[in-house]
Amino acid sequence: MKIAVVGTGYVGLVSGTCFAETGNQVTCIDIDAEKVAKLASGEITIYEPGLEKLFLRNLKEGRLKFTTNLVEGVQDAKVVFLALPTPPGEDGSADLKYVLGVSRELGKILTEYKVIVDKSTVPVGTAEKVRKAIAENYNYEFDVVSNPEFLREGVAVDDFMKPDRVVIGTTSDRARKVMSDLYAPYVRQGNPVIYMDEKSAELTKYAANSFLATKISFMNEVAQLCERLGADVDMVRRGIGSDDRIGRRFLFPGIGYGGSCFPKDVQALIKSAEEVEYSFQILKAVEEVNEAQKLHLIPKIKRYFNDDLKGKHFALWGLAFKPNTDDIREAPALYLIEALTAAGATVSAYDPEAMPNVKRVVGNKITFAESQYLALDNADALIIATEWSEFRTPDFEVINTKLKNKVIFDGRNVFDIQQIKELGYHYESIGRPF
Repeated sequence: MKIAVVGTGYVGLVSGTCFAETGNQVTCIDIDAEKVAKLASGEITIYEPGLEKLFLRNLKEGRLKFTTNLVEGVQDAKVVFLALPTPPGEDGSADLKYVLGVSRELGKILTEYKVIVDKSTVPVGTAEKVRKAIAENYNYEFDVVSNPEFLREGVAVDDFMKPDRVVIGTTSDRARKVMSDLYAPYVRQGNPVIYMDEKSAELTKYAANSFLATKISFMNEVAQLCERLGADVDMVRRGIGSDDRIGRRFLFPGIGYGGSCFPKDVQALIKSAEEVEYSFQILKAVEEVNEAQKLHLIPKIKRYFNDDLKGKHFALWGLAFKPNTDDIREAPALYLIEALTAAGATVSAYDPEAMPNVKRVVGNKITFAESQYLALDNADALIIATEWSEFRTPDFEVINTKLKNKVIFDGRNVFDIQQIKELGYHYESIGRPF
């Protein structure tokens, strides 16, 4: 099938590449000429495990193409995916200017039936707005479908190629048949394709992400209680996670969630509720808890150093909002950097993938090390903000020779408490007694 994907950000590039992998002819369109030139020449523009191999293979075999020309990109496509940014506006609502702007342009260039698919995370009612925007300049037949993505950064290729479900919002039998044919190779093992109306599909994405964010904030609240009562949040997590009604995933406490999805989607769902005069109290609390949790380590650090961080130097392991990505959007590490430097401390940071992105944001406010161990040189303490696998079993003999003090503040509960205790460290983590 011939497919066009408008937008080559994270969702667009993963989707386009994975659609090409099953034999579809995919043209990705973006207004950023520099980015398109890089992609067309074989230079991938995001970090995502497993993506580059598929990207290069499909580019080489001619199934994956890139252009800045919208007319050229969509003219032969049967399906046009809109994978465009929907950044939060000042009031928290999703900004649809890119989605609706492209929709109006599509209305000017369509000449035959096509299925237009909202792949971006969009508020309820967007499909109807897209339909109206196209119809401003096009009076013939077309369909607008909502097909939200459920890609997890770090495992997005597996999520796309082997989805646990595919949600398709459409009331058109013709569009349903097209989408069914398109997704057939991805659900051969019987994973469900769930059909529903467009509004329900749009809300499904927001509800899913908001629920997962709620689980994270709930466990962070439990961790706060554990610290005050002397309980162990790891034990509590195992105890409740074994209940099938709750499940084991998204029960790990830490220093808050970040990224491009959870913060934006929680905020947008709160705003959507307000627009119909409903106050989504649970999600307001989820936001409040998460904002506070990002700085949960700071009082612990200040308390250890007698409330005086001026002149102190910290090693920071991890900058990305989660492991296996270079995404730093709303990353807790950025909040820690701001708080530490504002208190007069200096920071040397290391992250396997995210350092170039952080450099563009903070400039020379901190220094960047070439390895996790070089970041430790002359540091008064180590702070862990991202649970990269390589941080889990470090060489403590090397750490001992580099840190000024045997002090670790662990925002992701990476280390085993008993092991750290035997090594003689002062160690503070999240919700666990030491």
